[in-house]
Amino acid sequence: MTAQTCEVSWFSALCDDDYEFLGHPDPALASSWEHCRNIVLTAEKGGFDNILLPSGYQLGLDTTAFAAAIAVLTDRIRLLMAVRAGESWPPQLARQIATLDRITGGRMTVNIISSDLPGEMLASASRYARTLEVMQILRALLNGERLSHDGEHYQIDIDPPRITTVSGKCPPLYFGGLSEHAREAAAKGCDVYLMWPDTMPAVREIIADMRARAARQGRSLKFGYRVHVIVRETEREARAYASRLLSKLDAETGDAIRAKSLDSRSVGVQRQAELRAAAGGEGFVEDHLWTGVGRARSGCGAAIVGDPDQVLAKLRAYQAEGIEAFILSGYPHAAEADLFSRHVLPHLDHGALIL
Repeated sequence: MTAQTCEVSWFSALCDDDYEFLGHPDPALASSWEHCRNIVLTAEKGGFDNILLPSGYQLGLDTTAFAAAIAVLTDRIRLLMAVRAGESWPPQLARQIATLDRITGGRMTVNIISSDLPGEMLASASRYARTLEVMQILRALLNGERLSHDGEHYQIDIDPPRITTVSGKCPPLYFGGLSEHAREAAAKGCDVYLMWPDTMPAVREIIADMRARAARQGRSLKFGYRVHVIVRETEREARAYASRLLSKLDAETGDAIRAKSLDSRSVGVQRQAELRAAAGGEGFVEDHLWTGVGRARSGCGAAIVGDPDQVLAKLRAYQAEGIEAFILSGYPHAAEADLFSRHVLPHLDHGALIL
């Protein structure tokens, strides 16, 4: 990849996160095989490089099963499969990833989520220590190495699975988190450090901090940015659509949606709340970064809003700070993928992220 090339990914709403009006469920947009399949196929047709397949225990479809099914219906787009680190035995997860990579012909990437087991709640330090162990175990086994691991959470002495990835190497591991424990786990274990929306000075600070942490480990990181997007032919139309998204949302419903998420108390989620509190009356915390999405979802809570030139300029500003991968989404996801693919994507020099 050249210095100006970026990976542009879309998002398939496997976890019941698709709306025409935020917070107002629509049966036609509920997570189903047919609906989420159509989002992926729309993204592949539109030219996106990768697609995030999210994971949530309580919500929507099983991610691994969906990835296996969609793999045989796609030809080019990579699959960024989210895996919840606390819910799988790592050697079996390695075997699943290798098998999926074979099915896709080498198109797998992996989004590591530092999760608890459902019903369990580890302290942050212990949970991120376990997540780091999972990344280390996956990397060794998927690189074809014999594993002798004696950690706090896993004691494993095992040969790698016979089934390897197409490349014989571990696929890129994408991972994010803002807490001290999350940042240290990322510096030691992942390939691509993911950020949620933030102001440009904060993005700059996080990248500088993570580069320094990785360097102390003798490593380097790529950087990704997860954000929603609303692009229309004019800025006025884009802002009007943003307002329409919230037109049926009441505060109580929004609070309930955010509280239902398994990550509702994380440092990253708290930061998204801070951005909403700092935003102006129309919800913009800086030029073209609108925090209204976060009123009806936990996690990634802001959108780039504007006309095609404005959205493109915002993405290029993030690139100038060091972002090399974007994971985008919009409501409804299939329709917004089509709009972005027509208005913005042709003007970006983009391709699959190469480590």
